[in-house]
Amino acid sequence: MTADNLRFLISLVLGIHGLGHVGAIGALLTRKLGYVAAADQSGWLAPRSWLFPSLDGSAATAVATGFWILSMLGFIAAALTLWVDPGTGDTWRIIAVVSAVVSAAGIVLFGGTWPVFNTVAALAVDVAVLVTQLWIRWPQQVALGR
Repeated sequence: MTADNLRFLISLVLGIHGLGHVGAIGALLTRKLGYVAAADQSGWLAPRSWLFPSLDGSAATAVATGFWILSMLGFIAAALTLWVDPGTGDTWRIIAVVSAVVSAAGIVLFGGTWPVFNTVAALAVDVAVLVTQLWIRWPQQVALGR
C-alpha cells in the first residue's frame, strides 16, 4: 500500500468516526427539542450515567454532549492533520489518542444510552486507535511518506 493510500485510509476512518459522533449529538438535540418519540424509536435513550446517577436529565445531556463534541472535533482534527500535513510527525496520533480516550470515557459513563451496534462500533474504533497508537505504534511515520 502506498503512503498516500495509507494516509487516506487512516484519515477516512478517523474522520468517519468523528462524524459518527454527530449522530449522538443529533439524538441528544432531538430529545432536547422535544422530538422524544422519534428518538425513542431509533433506540437512542435519554442520557444517564451509571457512575453519576444523581445527574438530572439536563446535566446528563450537557455532559454527554460535551464528550461527543470534543470527540467529534478531535477525530476530525486528527484526520485532517494526518491528511493535509503528514509531516507534523506525531501530532495526529496524539490528537487521535486523546479523542479515543474522551470518546471511550463517554461511552463507558453513559453506557446503555445508545443502540448496542453504535456503542460497540464506536468503542471498537476507540480501542483500535488506542491499540495501534499506544501499543503496536502502527503505522510508523516512514510508512506515511515522511
